[in-house]
Amino acid sequence: MSEIETVEGWASELKVLGSRIGRRFERSEPRERAIAYLKGLMSDVHRKNGWQLAEQAGEATPDGMQRLLSTAVWDVEGVRDDLRDYVVETLGSEHGVLVLDESGFLKKGTHSVGVKRQYSGTAGRVENCQVGVFLGYASEKGQALIDRALYLPQEWVADAERCREAKIPEDMPFATKPELGRQMLGCAFAAGVPARWVTGDSIYGGDRRLRLWLEEQGRWFVLGIRKDDPLWSGFYQRRADARAAALPGDAWQRLSCGAGAKGPRVYDWALLLLPRWGQSADVLHALLVRRSVADGELGYFVVFAPAGTSLQTLVTIAGMRWTIEECFEVGKNETGLDEYEVRHWLGWYRHITLSMLALAFLSTTRCQALHLDGTKKQVACGG
Repeated sequence: MSEIETVEGWASELKVLGSRIGRRFERSEPRERAIAYLKGLMSDVHRKNGWQLAEQAGEATPDGMQRLLSTAVWDVEGVRDDLRDYVVETLGSEHGVLVLDESGFLKKGTHSVGVKRQYSGTAGRVENCQVGVFLGYASEKGQALIDRALYLPQEWVADAERCREAKIPEDMPFATKPELGRQMLGCAFAAGVPARWVTGDSIYGGDRRLRLWLEEQGRWFVLGIRKDDPLWSGFYQRRADARAAALPGDAWQRLSCGAGAKGPRVYDWALLLLPRWGQSADVLHALLVRRSVADGELGYFVVFAPAGTSLQTLVTIAGMRWTIEECFEVGKNETGLDEYEVRHWLGWYRHITLSMLALAFLSTTRCQALHLDGTKKQVACGG
């Protein structure tokens, strides 16, 4: 296939994607502008803010783009649903993994919805920022973001006037990051997203209510935890690091948890079974421990899996958490995920959703290009 045919194919697929979300708009003007917004997000525009996206679309002022994110009538949750369905159709697999993580968006001032001085994983320190909680989907075909929720600190929820100014829906309750994650997982499960596993870092794995909920749902997981998180086995609780200290020297195996920028990500791994009183013989409760080959630093994961699951499978699932970090990197570098200039609740959701849709389109088209030769080999399609 020639380059011209390839580009024409991408344009045709983008048109189909535009038709898919078209029903979420009451009028043709915002619908067409949303497509222009998507094209701008995927373009080589240096900074993807209202002015530059408007210029890319041939508009003299950013007013139209600003209306798209603020007052235009369209269903952003419906577009989120279309995005999720699109990802399932193009990247879906019975072995899919749902990945929870959060990302910080650095901001100046105090007016942007949800902003405060709080820890940002993006910056690696406490900064004035917003924090979004995201749900990613990953399979052997690629990865994409399929849902999002803006984290509102308690001080925001408690300030009714501040919430009104930011146009936050009335009576919005406070929700922790794990609670937001559970809400998004519930939506994905209800929509029938094909996923065999759930993974995430210690913010989510350390929340026992989330773990119990997943167990009640019959959803397998490999979730990060802190070294001091207590874990049950039989009638006793002990810290994760105390349990790991009892591992014998021959318990460790050197395995790769996936491909990284510099080759396979290789660590030493060990699995410690944590049988529970009265548990089914069909399930496995365990502590998975990762040891750095370079400096011996330990990482911990709590496991709920089918009995007989191999160590390599659990290690691979633990490594899938990096797929959402790759989504954040590509989204911020290529589709303007963090380049919005909106202060209000609805504007944040609208920009983030369109950026996620642009990211999903890039991921799926890249995967399709890599698979044109018909091979079935696994490739990382999101980076």
